[in-house]
Order: sequence, then C-alpha cells, then structure tokens
Amino acid sequence: MNHQRAGWSRRQMLGALGAAMLAAPAMTWAQDARPVKFILPVGVGSGVDTITRAAGPALTTALGHTVVVENQPGAGGIVGTSALVRSTPDGYTLSMLSNNHVIFPSVYKSLPFDPLNDITPISMIGMTPFLLVANPKNIPARNIKELTALLAAQPGRYNYASSGNGTILHLAAEMYVQQAGVKARHIPYKGVGPMMADLIGGQVDFGVLSLPSVLPQLKSGALKALGACGGERMAALPDLPTVREQGLADYEIGGWFAAAGPAKLPPAEVRRIYDALGRAFNTPEVKQAMATQNNKILLMPPDQTVAYFRSEMAKYAAVVKGAGLELM
Repeated sequence: MNHQRAGWSRRQMLGALGAAMLAAPAMTWAQDARPVKFILPVGVGSGVDTITRAAGPALTTALGHTVVVENQPGAGGIVGTSALVRSTPDGYTLSMLSNNHVIFPSVYKSLPFDPLNDITPISMIGMTPFLLVANPKNIPARNIKELTALLAAQPGRYNYASSGNGTILHLAAEMYVQQAGVKARHIPYKGVGPMMADLIGGQVDFGVLSLPSVLPQLKSGALKALGACGGERMAALPDLPTVREQGLADYEIGGWFAAAGPAKLPPAEVRRIYDALGRAFNTPEVKQAMATQNNKILLMPPDQTVAYFRSEMAKYAAVVKGAGLELM
C-alpha cells in the first residue's frame, strides 16, 4: 500500500507509532485487572490501618483498581516494610508508612533494608496530632511551664510512659524532656493499651499520646492535657496551647503517614499514583473520615516527601543520641 497516496507521510507514520508506544504502558495498566495492594507494617485497628481502610473506596476509584489492604505487623514494622522492599516496582504494591520508618536506623543495630534507598517515597498524606498528657492525681501542673518547673525542682522523681523503646511516642516525650532541660525516668510498655492503662491508674505520671486514642480519657477527666505537640493548635481542643506557645520554640512532633512504593518505581508511575492519592484524599468522604479521626490531610509532592523523610531521620537520630538509647 502506498501510504503517501492514503494521506500518510513517513513522518506522520513515525509520529503515530511513537504515540502508540507512549500510550502502551497506560493502556496496559488500565486493562490489567490486578488489585493494588497496600502492605501495612502495622496491625489491624492501628492508626495507619484505620486511615488506609477509610480511604480504600476512594483510592479504588482514583487508581482504577481495587485496593486491598494486607497487614504484616512484626518487629516494630520491619516485617511489613521488608515485604514492600522485595516487591516488584510496577505500581501494584504500595504501603502507608509512618514516623517509625525513619526512626529505624537510629534504634536498630542493623536493618534488612535501607529506609531511603530501598523505597520510593510518593507522598506525605497527613498527620495525626499528638499531645502531652498527665495523670491529674500525680501531676498538679496545669500546663507545660508548670510541668517543667515541677520536673526541674525534683529531678528524677517523676516518670513518663511510652508504647515501647524507640517508638515515636517515646521519642516525642524524650524530645520534650531534652528541650526542657529536665530529668524524668522513662517507663516503656508493650503498646499503647498498657501504657494508657497505667497512666490512668497512676503507675506512671505523664506521656505523649495521639489525640484520637486519648480524647475519651480527656473528656472523662481520667487524664489531663498539658500541651499540643504540633506546630498549631488542634481543632478538637482549640483552647489547648501548643508546647511551642508555652516556651519550647523548637518543639514540634506528630504522627505522620505517607505513601511509598518499592525502590526504582518509574517516575511516571510515581506521578500517576501521587495524582490518584490527591484525588482520593480530597474527596468529601475521605476528608470527613479524616476529620472524624482527628487527622489532618497534608499532601506533599514526591520530591518534598523525600526531603521530609531525610529531615525527620536526622531529627530522630539527634533525640536518640541525646537519650543515650541502647540500640536493639
């Protein structure tokens, strides 16, 4: 056939062929019926799990594929993250990671993966607010300034609880102790549940907890809030000043969650998934779910997410070093 007679020049044919080749990956993705699996390195019912499942239907619509959540808890998150690292970088296996991911290098002697080079950060998604709370019978202080004065007057008498050595709740409280220049004993627990029980029971004096987990105890008076740990006040507790407002200008911490894939995820895939995440987390349904859980949506593009991971890793490394924490 003479393509010149049919109205096709050689240049037009090459252009059409090139366009078809560029469209092939997108067509293949759209025609592939496989689900998109989110491997979560946490247990069912945890904060990150609840967030991912709440966004599941919107993510399914935005990605054009059924989203399946697979929980693989263990070793503080190392088990699930290792599964992500070993997966094929084709966009069908993703994860929702938290602060713990960038804390790993500071608290473990060795890891089966590199927290930055063996994953592809895609987008910071949002933040769960933290606040410093105390047992009202043990701690007469009404705010952070009074707590600092109390701890300074009686070094080592009081203690703070955490959900375990090297966890984000441990480092959040330790960061306050370091920046306030006071001394308090650390009492680690195996999880938030036991930590909360002993805080309410008065076996321990104060600690840092997430707003969703502690709000009922604040309302009942079982615990009292002394300061919001984030950079701004919380919508659920607008009258509670931040720790920053109360004199510790460098104090800011919260429980963030971010989407990531395995290393070497192609840039086009990263962009496609980032755009889909943006659509999903901007739907009214997901916005409402996040607000109900007292989470704040803070979408961040891939390059900024990578930079944020690095800065967070450095921040926690400094806190761990200051605490003299023995590596696990």
